[in-house]
Amino acid sequence: MDALIKRHIDLINQTPQNFQRSLLKQLPWHERLVGIKGSRGVGKTTLLLQYIKQKYGLSLKAIYISLDNLYFSENTLSDFVEDFVARGGEHLFIDEVHKYKNWSVEIKNIYDQYPRLKIVFTGSSLLEILNSRVDLSRRALVYNMQGLSFREFLKFHYKIDIPSVSLEELLKSHTRIALETGKKVKPLKYFDEYLKMGYFPFYDGSEVLYYRRLQEVLNMIIEIELPLLRNTDISIASKIKQMLYVISQSSPFKPNVSALAEKIKTTRKTVLEYIHYLNDANVFNILKKDSFGVSLLQKPEKIYLENTNYMYAILPQRPEKGNLRETFFMNQLGESHRLTYSDKADFMVDDKFTFEIGGKNKNTKQIEGLANAYVAADDIEFGYENKIPLWMFGLLY
Repeated sequence: MDALIKRHIDLINQTPQNFQRSLLKQLPWHERLVGIKGSRGVGKTTLLLQYIKQKYGLSLKAIYISLDNLYFSENTLSDFVEDFVARGGEHLFIDEVHKYKNWSVEIKNIYDQYPRLKIVFTGSSLLEILNSRVDLSRRALVYNMQGLSFREFLKFHYKIDIPSVSLEELLKSHTRIALETGKKVKPLKYFDEYLKMGYFPFYDGSEVLYYRRLQEVLNMIIEIELPLLRNTDISIASKIKQMLYVISQSSPFKPNVSALAEKIKTTRKTVLEYIHYLNDANVFNILKKDSFGVSLLQKPEKIYLENTNYMYAILPQRPEKGNLRETFFMNQLGESHRLTYSDKADFMVDDKFTFEIGGKNKNTKQIEGLANAYVAADDIEFGYENKIPLWMFGLLY
């Protein structure tokens, strides 16, 4: 216990507060049980430590622990919590819960046993909150944490502070917002950099090292997290990587599942399972006709990589511009909105808004006559009427 307390204090002391994710102010930290899922490297640990430092300082009423710590190879989480509460602990922050066997059972028991204890836990995007043994979904409020938005990237790397906007506000007042933003920054100067290496907050100036780390993240998902959390056989990791590469080459990929199965020498059912697993892991973003009723046997209409940085990390050549645009749009809006396939344009958002994505010369002819229809156009600083700069969709969170 004392070693964990020392580790906690060291981490709190080292945690910077100069940049905070927008999610920090949005989470209901006062609730009894909050879960945060997300890909490795998006900043879940930093988020916890920043909140503790801001709310509790060095008070041991709150403590951060990571369940991949060797302490928990010999001690149970339940025993630790009993000691923590006995010492006056009130708020427990648990990182990497998926590294601990039967984590959901113990957290459920702790939740029931200590009604005054508040718990926040983080884990892989593949974390199952609802399963046959323990249903934490009735107890936990669970949130997904994405990488940096374009807005957050500007603040993190360049100290340029632009307020976030809602989608409705953006659609209504995008010209005014773009002109006000232009007084602080020329967004097109930084947009290409964001698409290449702005999504994860660990870029330090070396493209080579950044992309190598992204490849390590993908390898860890395929080789460690999928076997651990989806029971995939480690021997088929090479087939999953092969499929990932094939789909990346033509993202957005319009899947011919039978042809893909033949190419990687497996069954159609297995390919569909892999696709949905990688979607759960925040490696893919799949676009379906219906935003509800996800099934492992349901073929997506299109498959995108989850973010544009993955495109640069995986592909040996520069990604196609149109693919980058659509991938960016789906990623940024997918944080808070439902995107589905449209047979008249590129995307339907929240079953209400239709969007066509293109370059600066893209006109509105394709969406003429459609209600609530817009063009998201790249390479323009500001738009007018229903033509909106693509970069502005990076201001939503």
